[in-house]
Formats: sequence, structure tokens, C-alpha cells
Amino acid sequence: MADLEPFVSLLYDGHLIAGADEAGRGPLAGDVVAAAVILDPARPITGLNDSKKLSEKKREALFTEIQDKALAYSIARASVAEIDQINILHASMLAMHRAIASLSTQAEHALIDGNRIPSQLPCPAEAVVKGDARHPAIAAASILAKVTRDREIVALDEKYPQYGFAKHKGYPTAVHLAAIKEHGVCAIHRTSFGPVKRALEG
Repeated sequence: MADLEPFVSLLYDGHLIAGADEAGRGPLAGDVVAAAVILDPARPITGLNDSKKLSEKKREALFTEIQDKALAYSIARASVAEIDQINILHASMLAMHRAIASLSTQAEHALIDGNRIPSQLPCPAEAVVKGDARHPAIAAASILAKVTRDREIVALDEKYPQYGFAKHKGYPTAVHLAAIKEHGVCAIHRTSFGPVKRALEG
């Protein structure tokens, strides 16, 4: 992340910068969740990184610290129905748009993880490839999004215990695919995704 700090200070010195990221593009089930975070320079948070590179224990600790120390944060989503209607890419953009637009303090610039920018944002924005490993605000957003989504899918495991959601978080593991084959699909499966679509057709 240190590599991006000079870049950020040159372009956005004194501006309120929001980082935005999403979690849950790849799974076969559940909402896609996004977060936006404006960090407080006066209250630095150590250990921020791409959420996938952190242990669950570390993510949980940072989740609480980010919510406590950030100038503003927002968590939003696009539903399974929206994913199936407009596709996962557009649903991810929609979720990030909702997160940025819902910040209690509006950002003056947004940094979006990846290579695309949601349309009609309330502020100028740019895409940052691998931003969750390069910029602290995007890393913070990735943590909020992933922890939120993981908690929700684990809770859904109680409603649909036959699928093992608590272990694979909805991703297309061998265990998950076998469960779909044995039990069929449930209400939180994304019917536009290949393995789920094939199960329904079969």
C-alpha cells in the first residue's frame, strides 16, 4: 500500500477520498455486498490489507476498528434477484454505487477496486487495479464487505444446512456442487450462474 501513498497525496491532498470494494462475485449463492470507507488521517488503522490476505480473526478485529475510526462508512448490496436480472458485473457496480451514495459524509473522490467504475456516482472516481492491496481506504472497504457477507452466508447455513454454506460461503466447491446435485437449488442460489442453471435444467 505504501506504493500508492505518494500518488494519492499528489492528486487528492486535502480531499475526502472514499475507497470502495465488493465481496461475493464468484459464489453461486447470496447477495453481492459492497462497502465504501472514508478513513480519518488523524486515527490511522494498522494492518489494513486485501481482505483475502487476512485471517478471519484479523478481519473481524479490523471490521470493528474500521467502523469505530472511519470518518464515514457504508455497506450496501445487490440482491440475488438483481444479480440474476442484470448479471453479476452490473450488480457489483450497483452495490458499490449504493455504498458510495449512502455515505453519511459525501466523498469528494472515490477509488474503486478493479478496472471499472460504477455509473452516475455522486463524485469523480477512478478504478485502481488490485486497489485492495494498494490503498488503505479500498482495503478497509474490502474488509467491511467480506466480513458482512461472510456473516450473512454463515447465518443462512442455519436455514439451509444441507448445502454447507458456513464452510464454502457459497463458492462452487466440490462439496457445494454435490449438495446442489443431491438437494437441488434453494431460494438464495443465483439461477443465472452456470452450475445452478444446469441443475435447474436437469
